[in-house]
Amino acid sequence: MSSKLPKDVLKKAYSLMCTARAMSDIYEKNKEVTSKYVHATSKGHEAIQLAVGLQLTKNDWVAPYYRDDSILLGIGMTPYELMLQLLCKKDDPFSGGRTYYSHPSLKREDFPKIPHQSSATGMQAIPTTGVAMGIQYQENEGLTHPKKGEQPVVVCSFGDAAITEGEVAEAFQMAALKKLPILYLVQDNEWDISAHATEMRAVDATHYAKGFGLKTYTIDGTDFTKSYETIHNAFQEIREKRTPILIHAKVPLLNHHTSGVRMEWYRDDLEEARSRDPFPKLKAELLSNGFSESDLVKIEKEAKIKVENDYQKAMKAEDPNPEDLFSHDFAPTPIVEEKGEREPKNKYTTVMVDSALFAIKELMQKHPECLLYGQDVGKRLGGVFREAATLADTFGDNRVFNTPIQEAFIIGSTVGMSAVGLKPIVEVQFADYIWPGLNQLFTEVSRSNYLSNGKWPVSCIIRVPIGAYGSGGPYHSSSVESVLAQIRGIKIAYPSTGADLKGLMKSAYYDPNPVVILEHKGLYWSKIKGTYAAKTIEPSSDYVIPFGKGRIALEAKDTENTICIITYGMGVYWAMNAAKNHKGKVEIVDLRTIHPLDEELVFERVNKHGKCLVLTEEPYNNSFAQSLAGRIQENCFRNLDAPVYVMGSENLPAIPLNSTLEEAMIPNAEKVSKKIGEILLY
Repeated sequence: MSSKLPKDVLKKAYSLMCTARAMSDIYEKNKEVTSKYVHATSKGHEAIQLAVGLQLTKNDWVAPYYRDDSILLGIGMTPYELMLQLLCKKDDPFSGGRTYYSHPSLKREDFPKIPHQSSATGMQAIPTTGVAMGIQYQENEGLTHPKKGEQPVVVCSFGDAAITEGEVAEAFQMAALKKLPILYLVQDNEWDISAHATEMRAVDATHYAKGFGLKTYTIDGTDFTKSYETIHNAFQEIREKRTPILIHAKVPLLNHHTSGVRMEWYRDDLEEARSRDPFPKLKAELLSNGFSESDLVKIEKEAKIKVENDYQKAMKAEDPNPEDLFSHDFAPTPIVEEKGEREPKNKYTTVMVDSALFAIKELMQKHPECLLYGQDVGKRLGGVFREAATLADTFGDNRVFNTPIQEAFIIGSTVGMSAVGLKPIVEVQFADYIWPGLNQLFTEVSRSNYLSNGKWPVSCIIRVPIGAYGSGGPYHSSSVESVLAQIRGIKIAYPSTGADLKGLMKSAYYDPNPVVILEHKGLYWSKIKGTYAAKTIEPSSDYVIPFGKGRIALEAKDTENTICIITYGMGVYWAMNAAKNHKGKVEIVDLRTIHPLDEELVFERVNKHGKCLVLTEEPYNNSFAQSLAGRIQENCFRNLDAPVYVMGSENLPAIPLNSTLEEAMIPNAEKVSKKIGEILLY
């Protein structure tokens, strides 16, 4: 059985397979120690994984999944480095002890790049497809000029069970639609955890992928040479034709699902699985290609010694310090103070929606890495609120484009786009539609910087029109800031004026962290009575507002029995109009950003006035507003003359469509004025 592959490739593959086996064996032998933190290994999957890892170049990108330690060995990671992660040591090169074995993130010279990899099954499909989309954008815009044969390939690896996830379908759809340069590697061992393929899927990966129009190869993933050749051909095709391909590799699982779910608990196919072991197959291939038995024994012995020595060394490595916990929650931002002209003399008053439009236009003119995509933002409509009008006409369909109705992809793709050096501005059409995207926002976007130990911050802007306006009803009126505020690792803006929207949009662009900008639909054109002040002079192009800096929208003139209202968005106008009935008594703090929060300003003004109302459009129970009221109570207790009150919408599941019912549900100036009067009398 003579192989077409060079002998040095076969030798390296065998050495690394021996290494992977030795690692699996030593983990099992020392399971009392190694199972402290749950892990999986590649035992049974090594051939296809090494075929991939050995052919990846420094120009390529790869997203392994939790069983892919042989891919990591193939690209040049050492057993010691992987063991540092296994044991959650301080010098773990991926996460500094923060995440699981084989959940890598790598940004190292002369290695393929690996963005943050989460544990959520199949969730890497969208961010990795975002990488491919970003590479395509760079090539189309002439931002990169790869040499022929060196064009980057993106590899996304997962198990067969993962492809039943809906978000994987969104990734496949976009890859096929946009013809992205990505290889999806599906390693099919026919098992979920304890659920067999017959229980989980109607068709296998090959048939499923073909439904999206993806080109597929189905191979025996235990045959190293066949796997290597198939990967080689697929890589070559992707580099030349810039097209997506899926490889469906059939492999046995020869180890436990994870160290926490042992195979003897549920497996009834172990004998058959062991008959397909790739290790003796590769060994036989080397013997038939000029290697002697003593050659192979030597390779195996060297691998075992290396693994044993690395394990002992890793065991002695330093654990993280408690203070390490607090690093890399956010990447440092350069925007720390307000700059530029807020009210230039040569500019005119403009509506809030145009302030955002002008901000994005200026950013796109200045930065070719800036692009905008989402639902209906393309040339034909320019956004359902005309918030992206003319942008596609100005900058072209490659920089401003529509996406399918795929909120998860819209949000999650920003991880990959950011990783390649782009700055995506994306839009979810209504706050009510953000729910399908929350998994990506929470699992991938928000955690990337922290769990990659600062290597991969996600720099993106997510625009979300929000709030009740014009009888939008239960599917177009929701407020979602409380849910978003629970997601650590993102910044949230909620401006109430056009000037603030533009300044925060600019600040968000230069911030290396993910930013969600909540834009109240009812303030876009100031059509609602009492919201004229949302129209402002358009600030200068260099105007920025740092996150975490509120403003005093109205200052109380009286010195006795006054109240401070803490609010944001539409609440600013309810409070402003209500204050007319209580002249001199009301001070209004406009938060502008929900996270970070200007606690210093809030506590200072509440301490001064002694009475406080936190005003929100959300139902008030279990809300961000209620949480803020608790923080105020805790920090300002000695200076309070009354309890800190919270006012919001009624605590009901949805905003009704009928205008009378809508009015009854949400706050307004009259209701706020009544509440102010009650608090002042306390």
